Amino acid sequence: MKTFMALFAGLLFGLGLILSGMTDPAKVQGFLDLAGRWDPSLAFVMGGAVLVGSLAFPFIVKRPASLLGEAMRLPTATRIDRRLVLGGLTFGAGWGLAGYCPGPALASLGRGGIEPVLFVLAMLAGMAVFELLEGVKKSSASGAP
Repeated sequence: MKTFMALFAGLLFGLGLILSGMTDPAKVQGFLDLAGRWDPSLAFVMGGAVLVGSLAFPFIVKRPASLLGEAMRLPTATRIDRRLVLGGLTFGAGWGLAGYCPGPALASLGRGGIEPVLFVLAMLAGMAVFELLEGVKKSSASGAP
């Protein structure tokens, strides 16, 4: 049942991304082009998501478990540090340049074309480099050779 619900939620999310235009890099870049030909339509998509989330969040934080019985695990980090800021800037720059972020890029794979494939491959390569650097950092911090 959990796998089915995860699949259903993912398909629903992907359909929402497609219908809202979030999988169209030109539309996303138009939204991010504040100094040029700004397209504010995605602001309504984001505003709707924030509204739904803000209405649901007070109820979610009071629950000890999800509807499927999984433990509710909310983030505990509250500090804004250099890594968070640099990560956000890197994510935003990539989103602005490519017109994709991870969810819409994966949803775009279904429509074909080389652009989403290249983006997903670059995203996976970036994740691999991050994991490699984190492993090197942790091993040098622990004194392991």
